Amino acid sequence: MTMEFHTPAQSTAPTASAWPVSKGYAWTVFALSFGLLLSDYMSRQVLNAVFPMLKAEWLLSDAALGSLSGVVALAVGVLTFPMSLMADRWGRVRSLLIAATLWSLATLGCALSANYGEMFVGRLFVGIGEAAYGSVGIAVVLSIFPAALRATLSGAFIAGGAFGSVLGVAVGGAVAQAAGWRWAFAAMGIFGLVLAAVYGVVVKESRLAPRGRPTAGEDGAAAPERLRAHLPRLFSSVSVVSAYVGSGLQLFIAAALLSWLPSFFNRYYHMAPAEAGGAAGGFALIIGLGMILGGVVSDRISSTAPIRKWAVALGCSLGSLLLLTLSFQLPTGPAQLLTLGLGSLLSAGSAGPAAAMVANLTPAAVAATAFATLTLANSLLGLAPGPAVTGALADRLGLLGALRVVPLVAVAAMVAFLVGRHWYERDLLRLDAPATKAEPKHPSEIAS
Repeated sequence: MTMEFHTPAQSTAPTASAWPVSKGYAWTVFALSFGLLLSDYMSRQVLNAVFPMLKAEWLLSDAALGSLSGVVALAVGVLTFPMSLMADRWGRVRSLLIAATLWSLATLGCALSANYGEMFVGRLFVGIGEAAYGSVGIAVVLSIFPAALRATLSGAFIAGGAFGSVLGVAVGGAVAQAAGWRWAFAAMGIFGLVLAAVYGVVVKESRLAPRGRPTAGEDGAAAPERLRAHLPRLFSSVSVVSAYVGSGLQLFIAAALLSWLPSFFNRYYHMAPAEAGGAAGGFALIIGLGMILGGVVSDRISSTAPIRKWAVALGCSLGSLLLLTLSFQLPTGPAQLLTLGLGSLLSAGSAGPAAAMVANLTPAAVAATAFATLTLANSLLGLAPGPAVTGALADRLGLLGALRVVPLVAVAAMVAFLVGRHWYERDLLRLDAPATKAEPKHPSEIAS
């Protein structure tokens, strides 16, 4: 397969409501892709459910525990861009299957770990396996659905991470309490291998090509040149860089909550691991619902004015800052849980709007690479440092003290979103103008 992203080129883009492939197959691919994303995050977040057991058995600090969680997101962030490019060369379905198999086998390896060092290596390979999945998977999904559903599907797909976290911490905590923490990892690894096999049987590369577009190889001669021409535009506008930065910083807060709420309930509400995992899973579900609602609201209010997507992102950042700051100042009890739930709902609500803004601000020919760049920002600014920094702060301030500091990151996210909003409309005009002017400059047209 040549280095071409199977999303409609701008010059031949379908209408916003057109279906590039059949509806039934599009939703089947979405369901299986969503399922693999669940497996991805179940394998990633099961660790958080067994933090108390590992801390007691291996005498680990909170910083060490946080590093076991953060190394996965760090590997994803560092490797997502090159592995996404390789996926477009090798074939996305094949790459997704290799990725799912690797992270599932690595999770099984975590079950056999005898010490912190072996667990760290296992978690590193979980991250390597997951590196390309988010960006390539969402590019697959968006390429076979109408453009009008971008923010909704982006929010729903990204929310799979939160739903996978629900299952990871809830099921993992229950399995760990019943059979030990090693079986919690083993269960997640086996589930991933089974789901990867089903995906390989049902999803075929040839069926992902939108109707009327050449399949891989038919238009391969010019694909690398078009790709190289478009890549600089991944960072060519202030607003797209602001979307990357704001999205990543806001996810710092959600990542910290997903990683440390099981330990929070264990330490401050005196819950057993299974009960704490179930409670934290409920809040992870709320975070996922917030991602979906953020995308749905964004699509509804911005159908006639795309700039309103920034208002949704800003509202989520401000709301999470106020509610989570209040929550961790309150004593344990119903009032704290209520404000924590509302703050969690908003903590990642900007994910869908941010992904849609990135899609709108970058050429369709580099859609997967644009989402890889967004994944890089999400990982390096949010998902990797969130758990690790919170753990380091917890060693000095206590876990509650650390969680009181975490919501302040939303201030920086708001600044990024405000800057992006200011430049958004003129950057959209700049994106359209060069594309129109550049079309006659294609090498084949110059030669003619």
